[in-house]
Amino acid sequence: MVSSGYASNPKVDNDVMKKVAEIARISLSEQEVQEFSKDMESILDAFRDLQDIDVSKVKPTFQPLETKNVMRDDEIEKSLSQMDSLKNAQQKEKGYFKGPKAI
Repeated sequence: MVSSGYASNPKVDNDVMKKVAEIARISLSEQEVQEFSKDMESILDAFRDLQDIDVSKVKPTFQPLETKNVMRDDEIEKSLSQMDSLKNAQQKEKGYFKGPKAI
C-alpha cells in the first residue's frame, strides 16, 4: 500500500468537528457536534477501507468508460426553401421571421 502522507488513523473529535463547521461557516449545537463527529468518523473509516485495496495493476484513467465521437458525418443535404420555412410563421416581414425588438 502506498502511503498517502496522511495520518493512518486520524480521529474526529469534537474540536476537529467544530473547526470543520467553522470552515464551512455553519453553526452547530454541542449535540450536533457530537453526532456529526461520529458520522465523520464513519465516513473516514470507509475511506480507510478503500486504502486497503490493491490497485497497483489498474491502469489510471479519468474516464471509466471508453469515449468515442458520436457525431454524424457532415453531409450536404437539401434544405427547406425560404418560402417553405416561412409558410407557417405568423409573424414574417420581407422574407424573414419577425420577432420582438431586442434592446
